[in-house]
Parts: sequence; structure tokens; C-alpha cells
Amino acid sequence: MQLDNDQLQSLLIFLEQSDIQELKLEGDDFRLEVRRNLPAPLAPAPAPLPASAPTSVAPMPASAGVTAPSSPPPSPSALRADLVDITAPMVGTFYRSPSPADPPFVEIGSRIGVGQPVCILEAMKLMNELEAEVSGELVEILVENGTPVEFGQVLLRVKPG
Repeated sequence: MQLDNDQLQSLLIFLEQSDIQELKLEGDDFRLEVRRNLPAPLAPAPAPLPASAPTSVAPMPASAGVTAPSSPPPSPSALRADLVDITAPMVGTFYRSPSPADPPFVEIGSRIGVGQPVCILEAMKLMNELEAEVSGELVEILVENGTPVEFGQVLLRVKPG
């Protein structure tokens, strides 16, 4: 059995929207374990977002496990209708630049264009560039460099234009 990135993302979206607490899935060259404890529902689950960055999935060693988040953390600032959120299409570690010695991809006030890399999400030792899906001005960076992020978590906010 093979499990590609699209199938993994679909599975995680399905699990996020279900009340399944634990799932174990094994193939010839991987093992996936997802466990979570659901708190009492406070708000509706966020709508799934399409993945914009190309990603690849490497086989997981039989001893490795993946834990899916129960829900993305709330955003630190109030929602504004004039801003577009750039969210994490996967669980990983957020990096603002390609390497520690390089400058960040974007800064607050930067003009960005569709397809422009805005950050890197590291997942399972793979570096995945996240590209902007909207043109405009970057107005908020909501995650610290090197911080773990969850699927659907808002990373950046852009004022389109």
C-alpha cells in the first residue's frame, strides 16, 4: 500500500471533521498512527483549504508515528474582512528564510505576487516552500521563525491589491 501526500492530506482533513479518536494505518514501508483528544466543540471546524505548495512524501520508518492536531489554534488577532489568510497546508515547522544565513522571504510591508515563496514548512525532514496564492501587501506575520505549526493554522495575512 502506498500513501501519497494528497491522500495523506485528504485523510487528515477527513479525520479533523470526524469524531474518530484514534487511527492506525500500516503499509509495506510505513506506519501511520493518529491520536487525538477532542475538547467540547466551541466553534465550527474551519473549511479545508487547497494545498498551494508542491510537496513530497517519503516513506516512514515502521517505528515512526504522526499525530494529527485536533484543531488549529485560534489566531492572535481579530479577523479582518479586508485581509487574506495564508494558512499552513500541513503540519510542520515554519521557517521565514531558506537557511539561517539568508534573509527572510518576506517582511511586513513587503509586496508579494502570486506564486512567490513566502516561507518554508519543514515536514519529515522535507523543506516545502509555501507560495502566495494572492498578490498584495504583507500586513501580519503570525508565527515565530522555527515554530511548529498545525494544519490550517494562519501563518501570514495579506492585504490584496
